[in-house]
Amino acid sequence: MFRVVCSWQARVLAMSLLACALAAPGMGQASAQGTWTTLSSTMPINPIHIALMPNGKLLVIAGSGNCPPTQAGCPSGPPYGPANGSGALLWDPASQQTVSQFTVTWDMFCNGMILLPDGKPFIAGGTLQYDPFFGQPQAATFDPAVNTFSNTPNMAHGRWYPTLLTLGDGRVMTFSGLLETGGTNTSVEFYSADSGWSTEYNAGWSPDLYPRLHLLPNGKVFYSGAQTTSKLFDPSTNTWNTNVATTNYGGNRTYGSSVLLPLSPDNNYDPKIMIMGGGNPSTATTEIIDMGAAAPKWQSGPNMSQPRIEMNAVILPNGKILAVGGSLNDEDKTTASLNADLYDPTTNTFSSAGANAYARLYHSLALLLPDATVWLAGGNPSRGSFEQHIEIYKPPYLFNADGSMATRPSITSAPVELGFGEVFTLATPDASNIASVVLVRNGAVTHAFGMDQREVSLSFTAGNGFLTVTAPPNGNIVPPGPYMLFLLNRSGVPSVANFVQVTPSPADFAVSATPSSQTVSPGAGTSYTVSVTPSNGFTGNVSFSVSGLPSGATASFSPSSVAGSGSSTMTVNTSSSTPSGSYTLTVSATGGGVTHTTQVKLAVAAFSITVSPSSQTLTHNSKTSYTVTVAPIGPFTSTVTFSVSGLPAHTSSSFTPTSVAGSGNSTLTIHASRKVRPGDYTLTVTASSGSETSSQNVTLSATKNQNQGMRPKRKASELKEERDDNQQAATSYDDAPILVDGRHASSTSSERARYQGDLVWNVPVKPFRCRTFHDKGGDHSQLARTSHRKFGAGLEVHEGCATTGHSIGL
Repeated sequence: MFRVVCSWQARVLAMSLLACALAAPGMGQASAQGTWTTLSSTMPINPIHIALMPNGKLLVIAGSGNCPPTQAGCPSGPPYGPANGSGALLWDPASQQTVSQFTVTWDMFCNGMILLPDGKPFIAGGTLQYDPFFGQPQAATFDPAVNTFSNTPNMAHGRWYPTLLTLGDGRVMTFSGLLETGGTNTSVEFYSADSGWSTEYNAGWSPDLYPRLHLLPNGKVFYSGAQTTSKLFDPSTNTWNTNVATTNYGGNRTYGSSVLLPLSPDNNYDPKIMIMGGGNPSTATTEIIDMGAAAPKWQSGPNMSQPRIEMNAVILPNGKILAVGGSLNDEDKTTASLNADLYDPTTNTFSSAGANAYARLYHSLALLLPDATVWLAGGNPSRGSFEQHIEIYKPPYLFNADGSMATRPSITSAPVELGFGEVFTLATPDASNIASVVLVRNGAVTHAFGMDQREVSLSFTAGNGFLTVTAPPNGNIVPPGPYMLFLLNRSGVPSVANFVQVTPSPADFAVSATPSSQTVSPGAGTSYTVSVTPSNGFTGNVSFSVSGLPSGATASFSPSSVAGSGSSTMTVNTSSSTPSGSYTLTVSATGGGVTHTTQVKLAVAAFSITVSPSSQTLTHNSKTSYTVTVAPIGPFTSTVTFSVSGLPAHTSSSFTPTSVAGSGNSTLTIHASRKVRPGDYTLTVTASSGSETSSQNVTLSATKNQNQGMRPKRKASELKEERDDNQQAATSYDDAPILVDGRHASSTSSERARYQGDLVWNVPVKPFRCRTFHDKGGDHSQLARTSHRKFGAGLEVHEGCATTGHSIGL
């Protein structure tokens, strides 16, 4: 999981810097709009569908390349390859050259393609027949290690213009496309490398071709159109909600684009989807829906600079969206939209991204590369020809304000595999200047839509030369598969990406048992419910066993096993010879090559006790009581005695009666002296009969009696003598000063004469018992004790001690 390698970023970075060295006029605007460059090399086949593989190369799929066998110069049928300008090829963005071309045995034109969890491109569907179009049921994988295609089992029916989507458990969902006999395929199928294709699950309604699908963090799949009514699919039940929300734009957004905006742990991965453009004539409008809201609703977003049909939308590492290409009228070069736009989700605004050079209409493609640039190619408004020029967009984040190239942060090492929730280390010399760490899924693009396109930011902390990063928690947020890992510094400049593989969690299950404890008498039985909960698509058979039973006890399970999920009843029977005591039983559940355990308690007892109430309050110099009830379990008649532990200091206890035979009640009485400390105490009441015991905890709350020691009010004339005695006592302790009316007065001062008139005592007068001592500096501190008095003028002298020169407790 933590095998560390250095990426191929140096080679890609060198290519990027070389391309940027040829500064074009207007470089001063580069930091605001970015720049567009046309490569000298061209594309030899029509790039209908492309995917960025984990080795950094692009797999380009053309199939027949929208060149029907009835048209002169077009392939007459399979195989499709270099001999007739079709098939597939590898493109190397670092060298900007074709690496190799391939021949394919069936027409992959207008297929669906994503990258499997292991990083291999997976192609499903294509063209079985032109005019009218029928869909292929075939599917294949491409192995970048050996550069070969391998057919997989066929789908149940054909799909021409299908959408593929990777789910959180690693399965691939496919939906829509034309059948092998024409008409729309309305079923959902799932593919996994281990088990092939699932059965079909009919939607019951007719979707768009190439529908825009997004996996949400809750595991459901959002259908954003191009239809006006948005829908939601639940892969756990294979059911649809067909009326989630309605778009504000009145018509279908045909060949507009749809993007799941970047996800972040800062807002708990709140999913927002943006749709833009589409229609014929097309629109420049956009809309955004927050699927984390209680009542999701499409809200109008800002307009793009131009209307776009057959457009592309690309998520950049800084979270902005590049909207590029398209036209006002479908497949019409004269109305091509050459102005590119950058959408900022933070400000909900578009800004200019400059202008590309060539019309990018039907079958055009845009894809993020590991050097954080965008690859733009294709355009096929008429059969038999296509736009061969390739353009590279360098976003503004690659430039300084003066148009010079910005200094990028770098990744010196990183893991090549990540697990869900895994904490891992990235080595970077720029750790202190890193503002964000993001994962961007490798792109797979066709027909104005990036299948599986998503970006997720990661939580991290910076160390000295490294970052400690936490991967997202589950596959619904980061579906298994290949991603580009980018660092962005505080200026927003991205690194060159490292490829990482997010590995799917294996199919698994959890086991639990309830209740957590049962009590029986010897010779009796009891039962527990053992439950199995699957995760990550677990469907295996789980069997049960138990250990830790006492002698003479047996256990059985009904049913003895469950498939995938469910519950079993574990019945435990004891014998008359089973010794009393508390036993820990370990329940084991085994399935799918793994074993999980859970534990429960079994108490074999002859009697039980209850103590009521569960809590009592006790004040100083008082008492309280609890009732202890003994109940036999089975034929129990022996004598039971009682004890209690956990009593606070200065309390005592007694039981009346001190024992009971078989069953009955005893009163536990708690006595407290005036010295008991206030607080809450847990008492354990235990009943014993031979070696058999049973206990229960209760709470005792000790509080101070607020009225304790209060004397009735007396006239000042009755207290004068006592007051004078206390003042004299204070004077005898090194003449401790007394604070009077906020001022210090000497104990021998005539100011004592001010204490005249009626006085009222609030609390008892206590003798002075404070001491005088000296600190190391020679200063002495005298503590004097006073009584709590209340004078007619409102002055109070509180009971307590104080140091010389300070208030004595006012």
